[in-house]
Amino acid sequence: MRGRPSGMMGYVETIPPMAAAPGRHPLDPEPVRSTKASAVYALGVIAVLTGPFVGGVVPATLALLLGRQARREAYAAGGFLTGGATIRRGERLAWIGLALALAAVVVAAIAGLLDWAGTPAGTDFGTDVD
Repeated sequence: MRGRPSGMMGYVETIPPMAAAPGRHPLDPEPVRSTKASAVYALGVIAVLTGPFVGGVVPATLALLLGRQARREAYAAGGFLTGGATIRRGERLAWIGLALALAAVVVAAIAGLLDWAGTPAGTDFGTDVD
């Protein structure tokens, strides 16, 4: 309870609350955007940008883990942490980054197999050797 002590012992003068939203207690905190939501989104963007080079696996994994943690904290906060849409966008980008990294690995494996299949088997001797 906010107030300031008066000259009388134990008496506290209360300050009336400012215009509060109906249905909300005046001492409830204001809803705030989760900082982890921004981090999840930034990691998702990095995962998409570096996914084709297989480096997107690490930021994508971190984004997915941090997104789960942020969602749990937002649920526990009872609606006073916002940013659920940002978390979902960041997680989608992280999954896209993982898919790009997987596609890069598959393309590299196929290129390696085609290169290996195109080389002749055995030792290749010159034309003057019997």
